[in-house]
Amino acid sequence: MNIAYQWLKVRAMTWLVFGRARQAEAVFDEMLRRWPGDAYALASRSHVRAQAGRRDEAIADQQALIAAHPDRSAADWFNLAYLFEEAGRLDEAESAFRRAIAQDAKLDRAWYGLGLVLIRLQRPDEAVAALKQNTKLQPMSPYGWYQLARVQFDRREPEEARKIIRHLKGFEPKVAAQLERETGLVA
Repeated sequence: MNIAYQWLKVRAMTWLVFGRARQAEAVFDEMLRRWPGDAYALASRSHVRAQAGRRDEAIADQQALIAAHPDRSAADWFNLAYLFEEAGRLDEAESAFRRAIAQDAKLDRAWYGLGLVLIRLQRPDEAVAALKQNTKLQPMSPYGWYQLARVQFDRREPEEARKIIRHLKGFEPKVAAQLERETGLVA
């Protein structure tokens, strides 16, 4: 890009470094006036708006980013899915998580997010599959394991939940103890 673009980008980053999100947002607005559909400005403004609690505006920016650059990054789809989930728009979140996974099947956080959405949609069998993929990709993170154990317990699969609790005792004993308290299962 040209020097004007780079200058605006540096200004926005500087405002962000100093915690001046509104000023940074104004710079992103200027960038989008000059270069409509710019991926960096849309993604950045979406992030700033999400952090400010302006979820609907953040979603609109993220949707504009996806519309202009649908195959740019699995992370773009993940971010949109996350915003949808946060807004309780679960069907849209599921679709966006699946698009993220289609672009990058190793995006462990998308599998985790998909699992959480499927739990909320009361589709536990599909949630188990998504969470198993998450734990395969991120075996040392307790979050996927915790959710997987909870789903297995809720599905009346106590032995599967016990296996997970035993596994967690090896590297996350506090999470394992929490699951034992919550489920009444002892590994």
